[in-house]
Amino acid sequence: MPLEDGDAAGQRGQRVNGKVSGTPWLGEKEDPLLQGMTAPDGSRTGPALDDKDVTLKGPLQQAGQSEEALMAELSGLVQKVVKSSSWWERHGVDISILGCSFLLLPAGFLCLRSAQAIPFLAGVLTLGVVHHTLTVKGSHLASHNALTESKSWGKVWAIFFIELCSAFTVEQATYNHVKIHHGYTNIIGLGDSSTWKLPFLNRYIYMFIAPLAVPILTPLVALDLLRNVEWKAALRTLCCMFLGLYCHYWLLLHVSGFQSPWSALLCMLLTRSLLAHPYVHVNIFQHIGLPMFAADRKPKRIHLMSLGVLNLPRNALLDWSFGHSLISCHVEHHLFPSLSDNMCLKIKPIVSQYLKQKKLPYNEDTYASRLRLFLQRYEELMVHAPPLTELVGIQ
Repeated sequence: MPLEDGDAAGQRGQRVNGKVSGTPWLGEKEDPLLQGMTAPDGSRTGPALDDKDVTLKGPLQQAGQSEEALMAELSGLVQKVVKSSSWWERHGVDISILGCSFLLLPAGFLCLRSAQAIPFLAGVLTLGVVHHTLTVKGSHLASHNALTESKSWGKVWAIFFIELCSAFTVEQATYNHVKIHHGYTNIIGLGDSSTWKLPFLNRYIYMFIAPLAVPILTPLVALDLLRNVEWKAALRTLCCMFLGLYCHYWLLLHVSGFQSPWSALLCMLLTRSLLAHPYVHVNIFQHIGLPMFAADRKPKRIHLMSLGVLNLPRNALLDWSFGHSLISCHVEHHLFPSLSDNMCLKIKPIVSQYLKQKKLPYNEDTYASRLRLFLQRYEELMVHAPPLTELVGIQ
């Protein structure tokens, strides 16, 4: 399986790994992962802002070569693990989790038939967890083609999980996530996670009330983005979105026994927003508040990902529903985005040990700690523009 190489630093003059120099890092060419990728509207996309080769001389050139050597060495270590892993480890574990989620669907819908509180709540919990497993974990893996080594089947799974289950558009999901977020992680104006910011909301509404609207906003945003895709893809997306939403509604009426359309719609909203709070929180906790860079001053890939990505501790519910690559192995995922959740977990000790051995940042924090940070510094992190970080003298 081919690999995609994909607050430690401060302002100019701040120490990074204990050493300071007056030499700034120059920009670099677009990451190889992004070259030749096609935008949703069919246009070709090349280097976004700086399409000129930067010629480094003297110490800068040696430093750049050193960083590339670090990434090559780490990639070699990870590649050995991947090659020695079985299909079950590379894909089977995560496919089994998704398959088990499908098998839980009948039990969830049947539990909702009960007039007693405990079975009914069990049905809501089951359908809510299953929904997020399919829409978050399934869609995320499918967007990176991490469920299979076949590109054709990868496209099928992407349409199924992203459009049918998640009511979104494949073209825009893969473009914005793979091309922009992964290609320009923590780059101001590109992959800086600013799409998650709603500065007109206060901290408590954003953190605790607004996530309930995610199931409503998702298809509405998708409909708006369909203007940017070809008409055939837009038609397919509309059909898949309608089929997925209608099947959920129909099953609540005819299997769960809901008597009114409004009660079925309310149950849809409840189950689809069950884990919306951690979904929103995880997406902002792991990037916002970490070093941000200008496009023409971004560091090489290994420094960019080690500085701008954060891991949360393992959590049984979120590991199952969102996947390891979004929770406790987010650094590993950004370095090697084509790997499945289970493989990210398997290479985690290698990556963490390597980065620490080379005195590179390996950001980790707890969910509660990040929540307190965002509540205390909400305006600084979620309203105002983030300060630029410039790496100086990494030796």
